[in-house]
Amino acid sequence: MTLVLPIDPEANQLLLRSPLALLTGMVLDQQVTMEKAFSSPYVLTQRLGHGLDARELAEYDPEALVALFAQPPALHRFPKAMAARVQEVCRALVERYDGDAARLWSDPADGRELLARIAALPGFGRQKAQIFLALLGKRFDVRPQGWREAAGDYGDPDAYRSVADVTDAESLRLVREYKQQMKAAAKAAGAGPAARRANVPRT
Repeated sequence: MTLVLPIDPEANQLLLRSPLALLTGMVLDQQVTMEKAFSSPYVLTQRLGHGLDARELAEYDPEALVALFAQPPALHRFPKAMAARVQEVCRALVERYDGDAARLWSDPADGRELLARIAALPGFGRQKAQIFLALLGKRFDVRPQGWREAAGDYGDPDAYRSVADVTDAESLRLVREYKQQMKAAAKAAGAGPAARRANVPRT
């Protein structure tokens, strides 16, 4: 069963056929809703007038890229910062994978290596890397040996914890309920707002 989000069908199709669009959606998946993050790659293709290309984005004039991100409706609530982050990730893809996002996950020896590759990208801490690893394994059949273990709790086949577990509106509702429970637990434990934001990505 593949990833299906309650967004424009064309945006969903782009995520399925474009590894770079999928990775870009994951980059943007912080401090905005999941729907916003994963629909923005499609909006970006519309503004560019063609599909996403890592080399083009890596070499894009930074101010012009910010303008594309900030154009209403903005692609993210922090368009300047996230335009820079997407560009940093694309530069890493060019340097390490010849600009091909799919090569990031095409031939790792095992789940730990894949997790390390993802975590080495700009802006990917361990939690974000584990979520993306779980997304690749559960929805895109990228399953090197030990991938579930490397993904930690996000690899649980019966979990509803992240975008990796979304296949329809009902599963999205369950993921949101889990996030709310985690936020409530963090608040009850006395964690400050900054800690809650760091530990529980908004969806």
